[in-house]
Amino acid sequence: MLDHVFLSVSDITRSIRFYEAALTPLGITARLDYDGKDGPPGHPDLKGFGANGRVFFWLREGGVEGRAAHVGFVANSQAEVDAAYAAAMKAGAVDNGAPGARLHYDPDYYAANVLDPDGYSLEFVHKKWQHAR
Repeated sequence: MLDHVFLSVSDITRSIRFYEAALTPLGITARLDYDGKDGPPGHPDLKGFGANGRVFFWLREGGVEGRAAHVGFVANSQAEVDAAYAAAMKAGAVDNGAPGARLHYDPDYYAANVLDPDGYSLEFVHKKWQHAR
């Protein structure tokens, strides 16, 4: 299981606004700013996002390699996938796959794909079998 992910972004303010909008429908609403001077020499400032007492998705200003990263965010329902996709598009994302079943993976794999303002590939995904009780 992953603990955290860092993405370098070209415009930290723009990216914070984008991710605040895109991740809120998924319940990822916690925010934490880490001042790099509190870490070892050369540690970057970080802007974190999380939920349920965990901050796991971090942004740092720096060089961007666009499609060099793909990040999939868990959605608790198909409606959350749809809402995150709509919020991301409204916040400036580029469509990379409208919400729908991803039959090439599984009939119960429902997702939407966008590119963030730096060209990173994001997926909002609901896998029915991961939520069965």
